[in-house]
Amino acid sequence: MEQLNKEKATAFFAALNRGDIPAIVGAYAEDGRCVTMGNTLISGTFDKAQISAAAGGIFQVFPKGIRFTIDAMTAEGERVAVEARSEGLHVSGQIYSNQYHFLMRFRDGQLVEFKEYMDTERVTDILCGGQKRPAAAV
Repeated sequence: MEQLNKEKATAFFAALNRGDIPAIVGAYAEDGRCVTMGNTLISGTFDKAQISAAAGGIFQVFPKGIRFTIDAMTAEGERVAVEARSEGLHVSGQIYSNQYHFLMRFRDGQLVEFKEYMDTERVTDILCGGQKRPAAAV
């Protein structure tokens, strides 16, 4: 199971690197979700319908694509931990690069949960144009 899940994780990142939206969305189970950690404008929990609706937007802000490089991968049971980094030219003209830890959980070869941990300040600075979520009322 671990080897198959590692292959599925590798294929998922290859689809991201190709900008292959049908393959990205198709990797998720019907009840799959993506969890982007932090308190940025793009943070939150997204179901498959939301992932499908938003997937094209990722590649609109990276017209030349964004490239993920897997640095390390560990699998145990249904979980695959991926250490990775990215780089891409953002529409703002800035190079966006980040370091990540992704925790992927598979069921029957499909992605049930994709958790993304990254440098949220880089996200805010470049992907969100410096905008932050309003502070919660105390």
